[in-house]
Amino acid sequence: MLALGRLGAQVMINYRGNQAAAEATLEQLLGQGGSGQIYPFDVAREDQVEEAVKKIVDQHQKVDILVNNAGITSDNLLVRLKAEDWDQVLGVNLRGTVHCTKAVCRGMIRERYGRIVNMASVVGQTGNAGQSAYAASKAGIIGFTKAMARELASRGITVNAVAPGFIETEMTARLSTKLQEEFLRSIPMGRFGSCEEVAEAVSFLVGPGASYMTGQVISVNGGLFM
Repeated sequence: MLALGRLGAQVMINYRGNQAAAEATLEQLLGQGGSGQIYPFDVAREDQVEEAVKKIVDQHQKVDILVNNAGITSDNLLVRLKAEDWDQVLGVNLRGTVHCTKAVCRGMIRERYGRIVNMASVVGQTGNAGQSAYAASKAGIIGFTKAMARELASRGITVNAVAPGFIETEMTARLSTKLQEEFLRSIPMGRFGSCEEVAEAVSFLVGPGASYMTGQVISVNGGLFM
């Protein structure tokens, strides 16, 4: 969001539960000279997505860029995974991506322009024990990205995905030192990535340099999966 703000985009920040984090992001965005607003809604609820997009379009006329970045995980072996946990992960990660894409692409089709970037994951490419729901949702996003790229290419809309590997986030910071060391040994570059490096990939895909790219999965994983 901050990277897109630096490019001059009017950023609409979505959140479901953490209002303080959304407000802190907006404050940081404004502090860097960017502009934006906060729109709280649950991406897994199609009615909430449709209502929010309508409000955004009513206020700003159109949506040029969509970054589907909402995501959760519920890690467990499949035999221990509750059905409601599976449904929640698929609901936010995959169905949320579908709802948001469907809501904005109508206007993009009318404008004959749009840039859609879906956040996948290296786990959606390789699988990972204990992450069947997360892996399925991210693999689904990759397939959905390619299907939508074919549907929308003739309308001037590109649809691509970014698949991060292990990135320095609060989630990876909670891993034990031993587990972090094991992960690092599997990464040819020998380090975790940064959020800024993922943001740079997104910024490229929505910019003029990627105007002839669609249906692609850009891996930001330090060589973990090639």
